[in-house]
Amino acid sequence: MIKILKNLQKKEVLFIIISIIFIVLQVWLDLKIPEYMSNITRLIQMNNANINDILKEGLWMLACSFGSLILAIFVGYFAAYVGTSFEKKLRRNMFEKVESFSMEEIQKFSTSSLITRTTNDITQVKMFLILGIQMFAKAPIMASMAIMKIIGKEWTFSLITIIGVLIILVLSVVLIFVAIPKFKKVQKLTDDINKITRENLTGIRVVRAYNAEDYQLNKFENVNDDLTKTHMFTQKLMAIVSPVMSTIMSGISLAIYWTGAYMINKALLMDKINIFSDMVVFSSYAVQVIISFMLLVAIFIIYPRASVSISRINEVLNTNSKIKDGTISKGNNLKGDVEFINVSFKYPDAEEYVLKDISFKVHTGEVIGVIGSTGSGKSTLVNLIPRFYDATEGKILVDGIDIKDMKLEYLYNKLGYISQKAILFKGSVRDNISLGKINNKKVNKDVINESLNIAQAESFVNKMDKGINSDLSQGGTNVSGGQKQRLSIARAIARNPEIYIFDDSFSALDYKTDYNLRKKLNKYTKNSTKFIVSSRIGTIKDADKILVLDNGILVGIGSHKELLKTCKVYKEIAESQLSKEELENA
Repeated sequence: MIKILKNLQKKEVLFIIISIIFIVLQVWLDLKIPEYMSNITRLIQMNNANINDILKEGLWMLACSFGSLILAIFVGYFAAYVGTSFEKKLRRNMFEKVESFSMEEIQKFSTSSLITRTTNDITQVKMFLILGIQMFAKAPIMASMAIMKIIGKEWTFSLITIIGVLIILVLSVVLIFVAIPKFKKVQKLTDDINKITRENLTGIRVVRAYNAEDYQLNKFENVNDDLTKTHMFTQKLMAIVSPVMSTIMSGISLAIYWTGAYMINKALLMDKINIFSDMVVFSSYAVQVIISFMLLVAIFIIYPRASVSISRINEVLNTNSKIKDGTISKGNNLKGDVEFINVSFKYPDAEEYVLKDISFKVHTGEVIGVIGSTGSGKSTLVNLIPRFYDATEGKILVDGIDIKDMKLEYLYNKLGYISQKAILFKGSVRDNISLGKINNKKVNKDVINESLNIAQAESFVNKMDKGINSDLSQGGTNVSGGQKQRLSIARAIARNPEIYIFDDSFSALDYKTDYNLRKKLNKYTKNSTKFIVSSRIGTIKDADKILVLDNGILVGIGSHKELLKTCKVYKEIAESQLSKEELENA
């Protein structure tokens, strides 16, 4: 908690200090009210009492109450400002931290958990901070000032108050130890609810196509029932607090008045007046003491869940990406050269290697095809270039420099990446094509139109209502799969990078569109290196070099003709896809 609170800015700290000062004044005003009550009690019992004196004391009571109200409003405002401002900054820090994560860290936490931690958990911390400023500061101040007021008064009344406080403290300790494990479970189950909901929404077409609504509903209901039962347990536990506290407070007042009545009955006339006056004042102060401890209990009630949320937030903030930024931000004369030197890779916590001892070299302007059976490591190989993962062994050089030594921004500026699954963002076509910056420059309209033309996307974009200013829904759900792929390719072309990485990015295109796109692409990007991952021979057979992978091993490298003669794996793939005439004319 202390580490998180270090993120408070000077203005927020100032507001907290002002709030504490106002709370002190508020408590002082609240504790003045019983004194005026005592004075009124004495005045009423005097034979020569003046009604104006009684009204004067009453007006001072009203003034103290009104002053306390005004100060409480200011404290509430300052606390709300500090809480919401802190929430905004903490959420930004979480978002930036998650953006810096490699795929390893994201998979470690899971997407649904990271969403919960960035929303629900931070909200819990904000609520604790807002209530904490108002209650946690007020409780000890009120308790200490009230105790100072009753020191030296009747010991019987003090004993009653002490017994009430002890009962409250015992109740608080029991609540904390019982509640914390349950609140941990609540947050974990919230993660699971988000995960299942997200999975269901993402795969809604498959769910409906297979009539799997009941199956998905059962999965959701199981987690939902667990979450509901856990919530019910914690809410029942917390529901006990309010009636118990009210009973204790009423019991203390009743005990004080009952004891006071017994003492008054035994006392002399003048002493009766003083005892009655002390009884009224002490009852008010005792209630203030109990209220202060009730405020502390309220903090203890919300603290368990907040502490769980704080731990989960810190877990993210304290996690450092395995992908470390390099220092090199200036290149050499090489442009687009890529070299793998004895590269091996296995996923974190996995025993078997996905790629084993891969070595090859690519020169500027070359087209490199990557092919192999499903699970052979094609996508993994090209994903090592932008450092989505780091190679377990060996080196990857771009322009003769180890990519681990490069600044990530410098490396990314060299790359145009088109993922296996086309990703589009909510916004216009223009926003998606001009996404990000390269060398601190935004992509202009002419480049966007040229990129759309090369990617064979210009025709369908122009048919949209607003052309390149037409809106795309989140994930591009209002365009087809082939259209999404073409827009993703256009986005990479607009960057005009040194190296293109097409990770099976032509799979949703028909052969004619695929042919026309690659024809224009090769002409436009003749000075750029291109990696094309594909399961289709037709997409990569014209590449300068073709890498053939089999179970993570590079079993062949060469042109289409060379591999048909020298690589058994490649020949088997070709025979399964090409006709006899195409093989003979290769």
